Amino acid sequence: MIVKVGDVQITQAQFEQYIADLESQQGPADLSRKKLGDNYASLLMLSRLAMANHLESSPEVIRLLAIDRTQILSNAEYAKLKAEAEPTPGQISEYYNAHLDDYDVLQLRRVFIWKKGPGRKTGVNPEEAKPLAEAIRQALATGSDPKKLVKDPESVVIDPQPLTFQRGEMPAAMEKVAFAMHKAGEWAELANDPGNLVMLQLVSRSRRSLSDVTPQIEKKLQNQKLREQLEALKKKTGIWMDEEYFASHAPIPVPNTEPQASGQSKSNK
Repeated sequence: MIVKVGDVQITQAQFEQYIADLESQQGPADLSRKKLGDNYASLLMLSRLAMANHLESSPEVIRLLAIDRTQILSNAEYAKLKAEAEPTPGQISEYYNAHLDDYDVLQLRRVFIWKKGPGRKTGVNPEEAKPLAEAIRQALATGSDPKKLVKDPESVVIDPQPLTFQRGEMPAAMEKVAFAMHKAGEWAELANDPGNLVMLQLVSRSRRSLSDVTPQIEKKLQNQKLREQLEALKKKTGIWMDEEYFASHAPIPVPNTEPQASGQSKSNK
């Protein structure tokens, strides 16, 4: 026994299980074990007093207990469905092989050159942008320092180190240009307009391995199957909602229906 509230005795195993359940709902506790113990003792004390005062029979408490029960049962069924939706290693491997391009990875270096123009006092002269970009390319190719070519650091930005991107992590326009390159050292023009010139250099290209992306694929497939299961259950159950009512009413602020527990509360009751 490590906690006693009246004639109720709590063992270490019971308390540790309570903390584990609490953290699974609310996240890791940032309180000491002593403070958690104090809070748990207060929780037990007040709940026992509520029972002694027959508060469990009041309409409000009955209604709130029903909400908590519904939420807890819903969480339990959702956890069951989620476990059933976990993909097998074979399914993960099959998905990977069918979507190999999704796991291509590029290392890129970007060069941004801003041009002078209407509304912009800083920048390089527009006619100097292309020759400067070519000079920077030559400097990088020969191992020279391209920064020595930059007179105004606010007008030219060169990535000091290559940046790594997996397919899907870049804006669509940038991804289209970047993934069209295949040879290390290759350059491509991302933008060249009155305001700026942007160049991309492909430093390296590779593909993430199956073992590396297994957690990513597992989560994707599990969420996809879970959504399908929930949609099928909704159709099977026959859920109906009055669309006119829900469309014509503003959102109503409601309290969180997650089961409440004071074990992590920092305030004293």
